[in-house]
Amino acid sequence: MTVRNPDREAIAHGRITNETIRTKPGVPTWALKLIMAVTGLFFALFVVGHMAGNLKIYLPDHDGAPAIDHYGEYLRALGDPLIPEGHALWIVRIVLLACVLAHIYGAFTLISRSRASRGKFRRTNLMGGLDSFATSTMLVTGVILLLFIIFHILDLTMGVQPVASEAFVHGAVKANMIATFSRWPVTIFYVLAMCALFLHLTHGIRLAASDLGITGAKWRQVFLILAYIVPAVVCLANIVMPLSIALGWVS
Repeated sequence: MTVRNPDREAIAHGRITNETIRTKPGVPTWALKLIMAVTGLFFALFVVGHMAGNLKIYLPDHDGAPAIDHYGEYLRALGDPLIPEGHALWIVRIVLLACVLAHIYGAFTLISRSRASRGKFRRTNLMGGLDSFATSTMLVTGVILLLFIIFHILDLTMGVQPVASEAFVHGAVKANMIATFSRWPVTIFYVLAMCALFLHLTHGIRLAASDLGITGAKWRQVFLILAYIVPAVVCLANIVMPLSIALGWVS
């Protein structure tokens, strides 16, 4: 074999060259995967809690106000009087935003490194079925969820027009939900976003088990079960809710 510009010092020590194959990345790949696993599981816990809160729309009124409105008031008063009203909720939102940015950075960086390493070679249908589809569409479902988050905040959190309904009133959680999901295009978008969430969560939870170093057969089996049960419950509940409002079952 002919080697261009051989390194004599390297050859003397049994190597062809001392030159590195690739430059050392600023953030190691293992660190990026760990960040994505931790932030992804944090999001999974958040959507479970968010779903549980949204289901309060089915509870009867309490003290003359909808149960979900009392829940919204509880969130706004979280930490009071130690923390001024509303500040704790904004702290949670800022943490979530930081996690979103870290997750997006990790995703695009890992995809870029993966493509650079594979070159012209591509892996296709190694698993088959739903797993293969969820894997190949992670970037697409991630973008859909990012757009959904932005829309959701403008719609039901900030009430920004024209995203939110004209009847939006700050603090009137149930009335705002009924007003926004009475618009069929919005309801359909939410349903499609929940389908994307199911695919993203399913693959993400399974991948998190590997990235967190969970190699035991029993624990991997637990994560495999959770990877299907948790997304299914969350997505079904979040699909039934807007549809029940759009169909007039909740008023």
